[in-house]
Amino acid sequence: MAERAKAESATTEQPKLAEELKKMEYEPLLPVEKKLIGWSIGLGTGLIFILYWVSVTFFPGGH
Repeated sequence: MAERAKAESATTEQPKLAEELKKMEYEPLLPVEKKLIGWSIGLGTGLIFILYWVSVTFFPGGH
């Protein structure tokens, strides 16, 4: 019985969540958030190139 109640409550939560998401106003990103996103993408991209270079330089047998 308890499992059925949990399943029913989970299904009733879905429409509420969708309704709440529709009610939310659009909020543009703050400048600090844009900076953090930019730094994260830049750091990730830079580290990929550095790790690739280390891999090719110090472990040449894989190519």
